[in-house]
Amino acid sequence: MLDHFKRFAAYNAWANARLYDAATALSDFERKRDVKAYFRSLHGTLNHLMVADRIWLKRLTGEGAAPSSLDAELFADFTALREARETEDRRLIDFVAELAPADIDRVLEYGNTRGETRALPVGVILSHLFNHQTHHRGQASHILRQLGVAEPPSLDLLYFALPSA
Repeated sequence: MLDHFKRFAAYNAWANARLYDAATALSDFERKRDVKAYFRSLHGTLNHLMVADRIWLKRLTGEGAAPSSLDAELFADFTALREARETEDRRLIDFVAELAPADIDRVLEYGNTRGETRALPVGVILSHLFNHQTHHRGQASHILRQLGVAEPPSLDLLYFALPSA
């Protein structure tokens, strides 16, 4: 099971890098344009992913900042957001690499953003975290197309997993 999560942590960083690479084709105005997405814009969606990862990594590690709002804008500047994304992806890779097999079933008690106490196994939390990333990257890919990026990058796990030609 640990290898599964290690693969997903590496895939997550790979997919985020491809998404950010594609977003560089747009102006700051376009990235922040309200396209009626759940988090309004591409920039809002990317910020939300950062917020969620920071919240979960704070719960999992006890370290780092944990924003109090799921729609917080942590970074107005795209370059700063991208650098923070790369740092957060590295933190997640490092966290998963340090897990022991027994940690996957360890139940973590935490407070959610509404202040309610919850408890879930670390493996379920990691599955949620990676699934959440994939969900919102799909939305971001759609936003890229709406904003004129004719061919958003393929972010499928298979393209990450297949050997390069």
